[in-house]
Amino acid sequence: MNVLVVGGGGREAALAWKLAESAEVWVTNPGPGFPDARALPAGEISEQAQLAGIDLVVVGPEAPLVDGLVDRCQARGIPAFGPSAKAARLEASKGFAKDFMARHDIPTAGYGHFDGVAAAHAFVTGRCVVKADGLAAGKGVFMCPDEASARAAVNHVFDAGIGGGEVVIEEWLDGEELSVLALCDGERFVLLPAAQDHKRRFDGDRGPNTGGMGAYAPAPLGTPELLEQVGRDVIEPVLRGMAAEGAPFRGVLYAGLMVGSQGPKVLEFNVRFGDPECQPVLMLLDEPLAPILLACAEGRLEQTSLATRDGSTCCVVLVSDGYPGTYPKGRVITGLDAVHDDVITFQAGTRFEGEDIVTNGGRVLGVTAWGADIRVARDRAYKALETIHFDGAQHRTDIAGRALARLENT
Repeated sequence: MNVLVVGGGGREAALAWKLAESAEVWVTNPGPGFPDARALPAGEISEQAQLAGIDLVVVGPEAPLVDGLVDRCQARGIPAFGPSAKAARLEASKGFAKDFMARHDIPTAGYGHFDGVAAAHAFVTGRCVVKADGLAAGKGVFMCPDEASARAAVNHVFDAGIGGGEVVIEEWLDGEELSVLALCDGERFVLLPAAQDHKRRFDGDRGPNTGGMGAYAPAPLGTPELLEQVGRDVIEPVLRGMAAEGAPFRGVLYAGLMVGSQGPKVLEFNVRFGDPECQPVLMLLDEPLAPILLACAEGRLEQTSLATRDGSTCCVVLVSDGYPGTYPKGRVITGLDAVHDDVITFQAGTRFEGEDIVTNGGRVLGVTAWGADIRVARDRAYKALETIHFDGAQHRTDIAGRALARLENT
């Protein structure tokens, strides 16, 4: 099977690595992170995929999904794993997603959706969460502990035109976050191991939101009982609702949840694999990925569970100094060739400069390790980080800290 991975970041490197177990892998953005993949010629992706004889297109980033790449592939008779542009609105517009959840009784925070500053300011009465309505590369969410910071966040979204210049303002939910990813064929779904990511830039969940500073799986919070509840109260209603509204959902549905005293509530939907959640989750999968994604794309998913390996996985993201703001590029990376058992370094923001591999993004590497338990996996990931260097390299030191605390209290 010839499988095309669209994208060139850490998530796509993990997808290519896993898909290569059972398929010939092509990529649209080849670089140092895809040493064994074939490059798709430049041009319109669906057209070039047809010319190359691609059997399945797997779309990594959200933007091509929102832009209708899956629709164009299907029009050419190429199965594509991912939602249609119409279904991708679950991520493309937070306002659409919140209204959809209200229509279909899916548990979520109370909210308001606004296209003007005055109305948004009037809605704010205390601590809340301000979100840019459209795509913002993981940087359009502002945790606001008081009315003044909320109004400042609203002003920033409108002044900068982030995510289309509309905002969703949500009630502040207390609890613990959990990422649940479901592979869907429009009617049926199967859950991947639950993960927990770390969005804030600094230790202790401080600082600005980012695209993700690390993740681990399986998250102890995601008990079998909780995941059964999420499937029943979140995933199934989404699939029924999207089908009823003329946009059957095929692809991976990422439910970002807050688990509190009132049970799990949806913070957001993504319509693609999370990054970096994809890296540790796929390292746990103990069966070929390509046949499962093809079955989803063709609407014939028959599996009710996935084979996974025992143990835990942990991904620590190495970033450039300045991220998520402005950051330098072109800094030489060393130590990538060091061998560590059960560790893979997925390259997210790198490029070749002569024979050197250099930084080319804010999130540069995702060092991902497996271990018999989360403590071992975490220790292996951080040990591997000690051998990798580039000027200004930074990372959080507390990835999987909550899981460790749970382990120590049992």
